Amino acid sequence: MPPILPWFAFAAVVLVMLAFDLGVFQRDKREPSTGVALAWTGAWVGLAALFGLFVTATRGADQGVAFATAYVVEQALSVDNLFVMMLVFAQFGVPRAHQRRVLTWGIVGVIVLRGAMILSGTALIGAFHALTYLLGGVLLVAAWKLAREIAAPEAPAGTGTPPGSTRIRALLARVLPITDDFVGDRFTVVRRGVRHATPLLLALVTIELADAVFALDSIPAVFGVTTDRFLAFSSNLFAVLGLRSMFFALAGLLDQLRYLKHGLVGVLGLVGTKMIVAVVWPMPTWLSLALVTLTLGGAIVASLVANHSSRTTSLEGNLDAQQS
Repeated sequence: MPPILPWFAFAAVVLVMLAFDLGVFQRDKREPSTGVALAWTGAWVGLAALFGLFVTATRGADQGVAFATAYVVEQALSVDNLFVMMLVFAQFGVPRAHQRRVLTWGIVGVIVLRGAMILSGTALIGAFHALTYLLGGVLLVAAWKLAREIAAPEAPAGTGTPPGSTRIRALLARVLPITDDFVGDRFTVVRRGVRHATPLLLALVTIELADAVFALDSIPAVFGVTTDRFLAFSSNLFAVLGLRSMFFALAGLLDQLRYLKHGLVGVLGLVGTKMIVAVVWPMPTWLSLALVTLTLGGAIVASLVANHSSRTTSLEGNLDAQQS
């Protein structure tokens, strides 16, 4: 198969799905129901799985496993984006009816940013292979920082102030005055002949800049799985495209996954170690996929078990209180 054909197949799938999503469902201004959001999340995951089979059929089983591993890693790391989105919307008081528009444009920006970083990153790694060891070190530092964040007391998701939000507001205000109120779902509005930014634009800019920070962990992570430009880009894009529907499907459930961040520490540490020891022992792609899946699956199962135990203890406590 000519090397360009997989790119055309990938572009066709993405463009058709985006046209269908934005052209049909974006017309409905209401917040999507949990059922619709879950259906779209399942659709994006299913498409990624089908595309992985296409990669396997056209490029071999090893490349198919590499795509699957990269997709699982990027999908897991994107959970942190969801936490930040919830925090930004809560801090700026973005009405739920307008969150969908912010997410749509936010994800478009994410695609452009990460595409540029992946294309330039693969070129740099091709020219300077030693860069992979530096990126492995970056991931280990990221794992250590996340572990410290877990150990330190922190505010619940959806409360507090988004990192750097005050500075972002000050920087945006230098370009456009910012209104105190929302104007429907508009990002800007003209008042007295002067164009103003609305809080909706401020929320969008904050989300975009936050993703730029997350990409410093996310992009090295995908390079820890594969330096193939096509696999890195397609796996990352499939993970990002499902973020919007995943937000509405899981926004109320993220707090229940109390050990998910522990799993992310394990994933970052695993991929970083894989990159550093590759000169001595190149880890098979199937083994890295199995370890990543077990790590995340174990974190989710542990969360569910802990939640069940907490509910059981709470019910027993209530019964004892009523009996006494």
